[in-house]
Amino acid sequence: MEIANANCPDCKRPLTISRMACPTCSFVMQGSFALSPLSSLNLDEQAFVIAFIRHHGSLKKMESIFNISYPTVKNRLNSIAASLDRSFQGPSPNLYVLEQLARGEMTVEEALEKLS
Repeated sequence: MEIANANCPDCKRPLTISRMACPTCSFVMQGSFALSPLSSLNLDEQAFVIAFIRHHGSLKKMESIFNISYPTVKNRLNSIAASLDRSFQGPSPNLYVLEQLARGEMTVEEALEKLS
């Protein structure tokens, strides 16, 4: 099933998935599963992003695939980026330091120094 928009049609807040099932073996998982920020894009925007990634970010290829001009490609990308920026929450800047500490690549003292 494709999700056209991952926001509630009533309150417009992001939806979560509470049940997933395998169509082949009927295995079912229940819980609260978050959706990717990309799921907030409409299907046309998702197709544009997929094409962009598949063609390694080539604006020239995007012009040819969608039969649109370079400025239109840029405008669509800017619009999509603006939509994603509203919902995207990047990892904490301290995450890299904490991951290094967990892997034993630095001491607690080194981590505290970098985190302060």
